[in-house]
Amino acid sequence: MKIFRIPDITTDGSYTLGAVVTALLLTRGWPLPAIIVATMAAGAMAGILTGLVHTRLKIDALLAGILVMTGLYSVNLSALGRSNVPLLDVTSVFTALSIFEEQVLNELWVGLLFLSVLASLLAFLLRTDFGLAMRATGNSESMTRALGINNDHMKIIGLAIANALTALSGFLVAQYQRFTDINMGIGIVLVGLGSVLIGDALIGWLGIRSIWLQLVFVMVGCILFQMVLAVTLSLGIDPALLKLITALFVLTIVGIPRLLGRHAP
Repeated sequence: MKIFRIPDITTDGSYTLGAVVTALLLTRGWPLPAIIVATMAAGAMAGILTGLVHTRLKIDALLAGILVMTGLYSVNLSALGRSNVPLLDVTSVFTALSIFEEQVLNELWVGLLFLSVLASLLAFLLRTDFGLAMRATGNSESMTRALGINNDHMKIIGLAIANALTALSGFLVAQYQRFTDINMGIGIVLVGLGSVLIGDALIGWLGIRSIWLQLVFVMVGCILFQMVLAVTLSLGIDPALLKLITALFVLTIVGIPRLLGRHAP
């Protein structure tokens, strides 16, 4: 969303795909490193498919994501075999990397570990010549085309990376909640967009230019977004309305700055 200006709806499907691959391989006794590789490869393939539909068939990126996400629902359901698979009797990444006696501290530690490693790799990538070319593609396709950069390849690779990371999120969440559900990815794109938009607002207000700090503030935006949802539930609001509240909250984040800008002198 930030780099290519594409709200990739494939996220809803690749998030669940990551959880499905995790459930299938964990229950078959695969080692965790191999599961991580397989999960990210599956997510990357979903992103590549969306990129090919968008660039080769010239279909709008939003519609391409919707088409792939819709197809992934059937793929995920067929692969899982049923709507829900428990993961109670398997060794999760949280138990394999546990260093504390309290489970909640182990979950926090593993989450911070994955965040640190992925943020470091992503910051490094975006600072390379390839990363600069990718960022430039999102800013001005005509300029990058004139410089000899293949915009289609950049979009495909970018979507592959994004959905690989999304699938890895499904890998972690499935083990955190100890089950994989076929509907766990519905609406997850709103959570991602809300987090990015909050982080982007903070970045704009503070005038941050460092890639490292931009990534940190996107993570801060994610935490703030989840805190809003947690406060909403603590107020006693029906959990069935949580998706509606999420949508309204994202709409508020997007709409208020535009309204303030429109009415500014």
